Amino acid sequence: MDQVARGWLLYDLTSSPWQLGLMRGLQALPLLCLSPIAGSAADRYDRKLQIIVSQVLEAILYAIMAALIVSGLIQPWHIYVTAFIEGAISTFQQPARTAMIADSVPHEHLTNAVALGSVLFNVSRMVGPALAGLLIATVGIAASYLAQSFLQGLATVLTVPLPASLRFASGTTARHRRTESFTRSMIEGWTFSRKDPTVRACLAITGSAAFFIIPFTTLLPVIARDVLEVGAQGQGLLLTGMGVGAFCSAVLVASMGHRLHRGLFMLVGVTLYGLSVAAFSTSHWFPLSVALMVVVGLFHVSSHTVVQTVVQTYTPSEFRGRTSAILQQAHVITLFGSLIFGALGTAAGAPTAIAIMAGAGALSSVAIATLVPAARRIR
Repeated sequence: MDQVARGWLLYDLTSSPWQLGLMRGLQALPLLCLSPIAGSAADRYDRKLQIIVSQVLEAILYAIMAALIVSGLIQPWHIYVTAFIEGAISTFQQPARTAMIADSVPHEHLTNAVALGSVLFNVSRMVGPALAGLLIATVGIAASYLAQSFLQGLATVLTVPLPASLRFASGTTARHRRTESFTRSMIEGWTFSRKDPTVRACLAITGSAAFFIIPFTTLLPVIARDVLEVGAQGQGLLLTGMGVGAFCSAVLVASMGHRLHRGLFMLVGVTLYGLSVAAFSTSHWFPLSVALMVVVGLFHVSSHTVVQTVVQTYTPSEFRGRTSAILQQAHVITLFGSLIFGALGTAAGAPTAIAIMAGAGALSSVAIATLVPAARRIR
């Protein structure tokens, strides 16, 4: 919902693709500075409390946005500042949540569990953008932010009953690591990720997708308003189509579990992800665009859900918060990708920018498959 509302609000105020890219970049910037701290905090301290605090802060932030819109005081700089703050909050939320999922099930069911989490996430991604678009079109953008604030409050209520056994990292050395300095804890996380060939290959795959392909959604307001001429509700339906595809793919991953050849799935999936986004950029007919976004969603899981399951599978519990944070930090290059998308969109038009970047993303996946044999061998 925030992706639709924030992008539409900024584009409505500025009509600038460049500023859309800048705003997405600001959301990603906290990943660069705060991810190592967030990952270490998840491995050292109360993960449940970390999630609850972040959700409460997000609820407050969305309520502030709604108040600014209703009062007529909203300015582009408000959108930038709250985007940065929201990015910082979510940076602390994700490593704790991912580590708790990994600790809640036996090792042999980890792929299924992470994929089921992705299934539920993609259910929300199907419903959320469509709901945001409907609220924007019928009531106004403020209503979308009020709904987001309410939903974050509901998420907090649902988090409270989680069992105490999931609050702290397990493992024989976990308690000892809580007495170490943050600096040493962060260095240990990076050392583990650098030396483990599987984690290193996953970082290369997700980094490539994060730079070349994932930021294409930055230009969706431009596509929706200026190319397809379908407005905010149409943009919501495009993201809903992507959510439908990602949902179907996540169900497949959840059902296959460890039987899936995850290395090839990631590499082929990211290649097809880039090609499907490039195909989407050529469409000027809204029904076809929605159908192509479903295909995009099918392959998006290969650069997110499957990578996450592999990293969590090959990581000991006491390192899971930090490796999740490092994987999250790899997405910081979305910052640079978003800026390039915005600049190319301004210079050459949104469809051309998306086609160039997505095509480069597909080629980079082929290059990783060729140059990093360990990526192909991941099971």
